[in-house]
Amino acid sequence: MANNNIHASDTWAFYQAKSIRQTTMRVAADELEAQLKAQPGMAQEARDFIQSKVEEYRKTADRYESEPDKDDPENPLKGEGRKQLTARARDYEAKREVAQKQDPNFDFAEALFQIAIVLASVSILAGSRKLLLAAVGVGGAAALLMLNGYFLFLPSLFG
Repeated sequence: MANNNIHASDTWAFYQAKSIRQTTMRVAADELEAQLKAQPGMAQEARDFIQSKVEEYRKTADRYESEPDKDDPENPLKGEGRKQLTARARDYEAKREVAQKQDPNFDFAEALFQIAIVLASVSILAGSRKLLLAAVGVGGAAALLMLNGYFLFLPSLFG
């Protein structure tokens, strides 16, 4: 759960950095276009240079929006564009949510296993079959909770 939360947070931070870079490129292109309009008498060589920079900045800003992985362009969870980063962050968030549903099952299963071990130990010392049966029952309940933690047969058991 913590691992997926960290990955989601890191991915959203990368998304934010990409957004800032994209905005910077767009603002720079807009500023250069405004400069071209404000100075109509500018030398043609300077106009051509500025126009090439405007195009370069716009292409870079567009690339930041969607930048699929070169090896696996169809996979939305790979790549470094804002679109791919959004998909990846949401995937990590979904995995975190599943882990949050699994966690209480494992916590309670652990506690029940410990109780079953104590009951089994006491049954040996006391020579009591009833305590041994109780230990087996508690251990069985713990095993069921553990399985529910893995497979979420009853996902809303603790939430």
